[in-house]
Parts: sequence; structure tokens; C-alpha cells
Amino acid sequence: MNKKTVMYFVTMLAVLLIVAGCSSDNQEDASNGSEGVNDVSESAESDAPLYESWKELDPEEIEGDLTVITHRTDIVDTVYQDYAKKFNEKYPNVNVSFEALTDYGGEIMPRMNTEDYGDVQYLPVQVPIQDIPNFFEPFGKLDEMEENYLGVEERAVDGTVYGIPIAVTYTGIIYNKAVFEEAGVEDIPQTKEEFIAALKKIKENTDAIPLYTNYAAGWPLTQWEGAVTTTAGSVDYYNVEMLEDPTPFDEGDPHYEHYKLMYDVAEQGLIEEDPLTTDWEASKVRMNNGEIATMVLGSWALEQIQGAGDNGEDIGIMPFPTDAEKTIFSLGADLNISINKHSENKEAAFAWVDWFIHESGYSVEQAGGISASKEVPLPEELAAGEEKGWEFSMLTPAPEGKKGLLDEIDKESEVGLWLEPNKKILIEAAIGNRDMSFDDVMNSWNEDWSAAFEKIAGE
Repeated sequence: MNKKTVMYFVTMLAVLLIVAGCSSDNQEDASNGSEGVNDVSESAESDAPLYESWKELDPEEIEGDLTVITHRTDIVDTVYQDYAKKFNEKYPNVNVSFEALTDYGGEIMPRMNTEDYGDVQYLPVQVPIQDIPNFFEPFGKLDEMEENYLGVEERAVDGTVYGIPIAVTYTGIIYNKAVFEEAGVEDIPQTKEEFIAALKKIKENTDAIPLYTNYAAGWPLTQWEGAVTTTAGSVDYYNVEMLEDPTPFDEGDPHYEHYKLMYDVAEQGLIEEDPLTTDWEASKVRMNNGEIATMVLGSWALEQIQGAGDNGEDIGIMPFPTDAEKTIFSLGADLNISINKHSENKEAAFAWVDWFIHESGYSVEQAGGISASKEVPLPEELAAGEEKGWEFSMLTPAPEGKKGLLDEIDKESEVGLWLEPNKKILIEAAIGNRDMSFDDVMNSWNEDWSAAFEKIAGE
């Protein structure tokens, strides 16, 4: 077996051991009439739950050695060290150390069967939702947390929150402002027609590639799916309306109109001359220095492209063009920061989480998103966009009984909403490498989706 196969079996074994351990713990709690991990106020000096009572302490009263586990191996020795220094300005008696894991899920899951998985970490997505309370400290009641934070419902259990997103990201079009100015494009294009017109100006008046697909890397094409909500103009489309439509790729449907733009810009020669030889790492540098005008990517890529050269101030992000009545940036939660229920330094852990979410600047500066805290202002450029009417919204969750249904249909159909093969076919058809029209491609998607819809969801 190769290394990946061995790691897979180790991780799966750890999950099975964890679930088994959780079951016995739950049975013991039930037999003792205990409320289990939700009764966490023992270490607090007041009757309030720990997630409330720690705030009653003076910052200098909070002390201890804190281990924070992260996946950011690239900045653990630089940015995170600066975080610790700034944190200590407010909490001088907490000693913070960091541990970075290269394969975060694969490395932390075996440790979950012990109590040694740091004081603060990211809640592993491999832990079954119902088992989360056995390992992590609660942050508060969901109805109260939702008033102040975005995305906390994703890892909540029975109305209690156990994780807060370290960032909330979105998908749009990253662009070079200097190239747009040189091309004579004065305003951010709002509609698909305006966007194509802007790309044509760029091709005519500059040496920059109007839109870079990153076809050869493949995965960047999947980033387009993150902006479907913008095309639809409704947060209900993805998890609600689409579940009622057995043929969501008909003309006029959001997905049809969305990928028609991908096809049109490729067919009209507004992309790289030879998509088969694109290079992701090089594309970041090329966009920074003005050789590329636009790329469709998640906001996570913004910081990477800004930092890929000397012209970071030229790089911004705009909404995906839409003909809908309103412009929506759909938001998605990043990893959730969490606290080990076995930590001996929970007050310090709560202090770190609170500081990290509200004061570190990580969500914008390192994750290219916005803060999960509604108290933290939007970045300047997005705040200006909000004044123009841009909306930032989480997707409406799937109705009860239909959670996961869209993913099941997608996998059965092999359309691959978040996969690259069919997106590559679309580009190939557009540049003449396949004898297919755009409608031919959409019809094939519809046929596959409809058959899967009938099998999975019925009529």
C-alpha cells in the first residue's frame, strides 16, 4: 500500500474508535442522569456557563500555557508569532505556542481518541456532527450566536454552537485595476453583456489576457460554481429551488446562463491563446504584473495574488456579472475554530478564540474573506460595494429531510458541479476542440441529472 492508502485506513480506524468511544460515553452520561459535555460550568467561578463567565475575568487574571493547532504551515513561524505577541499585549499571562499540521485532518484524527489535540484547534470535518459535543467546548446557544456570527449553524448540535468559522469566503472575479484603467474600462461591469464588452476592450487596448481560465490546472474551473448564486440572484436557488428541478440546465436557468458566459468568452477568443499550457502558480505572478486582467476565483486567492509581486494594490475582486435584479456574494464558512473539552486552560482558550475572531485580522489578511463576526467591518472595497447594493449572504440551507440530497444527485449523475471534467469539455467545445455546441453540452448534463434526480429524489 502507498502512503496515502495507509493514511486513509489509519484515519478511518481513528474515526471508528472515536465513534465507539462516544457511544459508551453517551450511555454512561445517560445512566448517570448527567447532561454530559453541555455541563461545562464547573471551572467557572460563577453560575454562568464558562463561555459566558470567562468574560467576567480581568485579562491579567487569565493565565496558562495554550497550545493552538493550525493547518497554516506557511505562516506558523511568522504571522502566528506576531499574533501571539499582539495577544499578549492584552493577555500578558498566557503563554501561546503553535503546532502546524501538514495534513490537518489526517494527522489530528488519530489524536482525537486521546485528550491530546491541543487547547485550541479547528474542528475536524471528519468528526460526525452528533459526536462533536464529546470533544469540544460549547460557545453558546445557536439562536444567540447567530445574532452576532455568520456560519455558526454548520457545526451546531442540538441548538448549541461548538465552532466559529475562522473566515467567511465568497467567489467573484479577481481583477487587475490597472489593466482595466489602461483598457478604458471606467466602471465595474455589472451584467454579462457589460463584462464581455470590458474583456473586448482589454483585448483591443492592452497586451493583457482578458480572462485566464487555468484550464490545464483544471481545479480553477470548479471555482465558477461558487458564483452560481450571484447569477441566480437568490440565496434560495442552490439548496432549495434546484432540489425541485429535474432539468436545471435548461435555457434561462441559472446554471445555463452561468456557464454560457464561460463558453462565450472562450469562443470569442477572450481567454489565453493556448489553454492546454496554463500554469496556476505562474498565473498569480502574471496577474500581479498586469499580464492577466481577470480570473474567476474564491476570495481566498486574493491575498495570494496580491502577494505574488510588487503590484498588490492593483488587485481587487468584483462580483460575478449577473442579469439578476440584485447582486449577491454568497458566503461560505471556512474551517471552524474550536476548544478541546479536556483543556486545562479553557479561560485562556476562550480568550484566544475571541481575540482571533475579532482582532487578529486573519479572515481578511490571510484567508481573503470576511470575519464571521458581524461586529467586524467589511474590508474597505467590499464596504464600498455594499453601498452600491452588493449583498453578502449565507445560502439558505436545504429543508429538513433534504440535506445532502443535492450532493447525492450530483454524484449519481456525474455532472460534477464542483468537479472539473465537464467544465473542461465546455472549454474544449468553445475553442473548437470538440464538435459540440453549448446546448449540446447542457443537454447532456440535463439528461444525466434528470436520470439521477428520478433515481434519488423521485418525482
